[in-house]
Amino acid sequence: MNGTDSQQTQRRIAILGSTGSIGVQTIEVIEQHPEKFVAEVLTAGNNATLLIAQAKKLKPNCVVIADESKYQEVADALANEPIKVYAGAAALNYVVAMETVDIVLTALVGFAGLEPTLKAIQAGKPIALANKETLVVAGQLVTEQAQQFGVNIYPVDSEHSAIFQCLAGEFHNPIEKIILTASGGPFRGKKREELGQITKAQALKHPNWTMGAKITIDSATLFNKGLEVIEAKWLFNLQAKQIEVIVHPQSIVHSLVQFQDGSIKSQMGLPDMKLPILYALGYPARLQTDWPRFNFADYPVLNFEQADTDTFRGLAIAFAAMEAGGNAPCVMNSANEIAVEAFLADKLGFLQIAELVEQTMNAVPQQFNLTLPDYLACDAESRAVARELVRKMG
Repeated sequence: MNGTDSQQTQRRIAILGSTGSIGVQTIEVIEQHPEKFVAEVLTAGNNATLLIAQAKKLKPNCVVIADESKYQEVADALANEPIKVYAGAAALNYVVAMETVDIVLTALVGFAGLEPTLKAIQAGKPIALANKETLVVAGQLVTEQAQQFGVNIYPVDSEHSAIFQCLAGEFHNPIEKIILTASGGPFRGKKREELGQITKAQALKHPNWTMGAKITIDSATLFNKGLEVIEAKWLFNLQAKQIEVIVHPQSIVHSLVQFQDGSIKSQMGLPDMKLPILYALGYPARLQTDWPRFNFADYPVLNFEQADTDTFRGLAIAFAAMEAGGNAPCVMNSANEIAVEAFLADKLGFLQIAELVEQTMNAVPQQFNLTLPDYLACDAESRAVARELVRKMG
């Protein structure tokens, strides 16, 4: 950690995406441990109102509003505060590299998290990664850069945090396989014919987790679990055959690791994103909390079942993209972002999300050994193809 010993008592955190679900919960974690953490940087896409309120409360060094049209609103509101105000994508790349930042929590939604995460890595900043798309889109590039600059990536996703926790003290032992658990989302057990008329209101009602709209829809389609599978490949240096997904509707067992002797370790707890956020920010320490505790008596039965990849195509598509490699996961991710956006705007049906992603992947030529400009170009092309497909399918 950078800085003197006195500075090390408080880790100065840059929160990319402070107004989203993960960002808001990160702020709760910071406020509950003021002796350990301080918000150094807050950034938002276009939610100027909440960013202003957060800034007035937390008094960060600076804030960034990505939507440049909202700059004046934020600047005027914070004119009497000792807070620097920036706007635009370039500002994100600047603030993550500031000397006063000790760790960068990336909670931006989707592809937008890639470039600032790379900039933070190049500046030698540890990453608390909640933006799984960064590794899905450009896992090879990101992991190579992290090794080159000696940067640790701490997973914030509950499943990957669980794997990370299970591996504590086991880093010298080969992994036979990991088992990612999935809640199954709101439509677990339903068949394809039952999902044709699903509304966005139904899809947004997750049974266990409180999350943003994009990730909640991804959970319903199982694309979220597919993204996590690809993220796990890069985080833990695994092959596709070493990654298994099991549906666990109670969301108590967050994931498991099986070692070569056949033993399995799991990490369990109530479904609360603040726990993996706290573990990533405080690692290697486990900081005390007064959060509700898991009680076995409240969960006398824990269920596990195979994922239905015939009905929920997202998971199967993600495994296929991971096997294909190259730009396939990037195309898949970009198309899925457009498809979810269209579904939330009532322009696509629920089952059409997977159809659109597959059609986009078939339409965009495969590439390998991509640079950052290549990924940016692939993302733009994939989105253009996907938007045209939305127009035709809608």
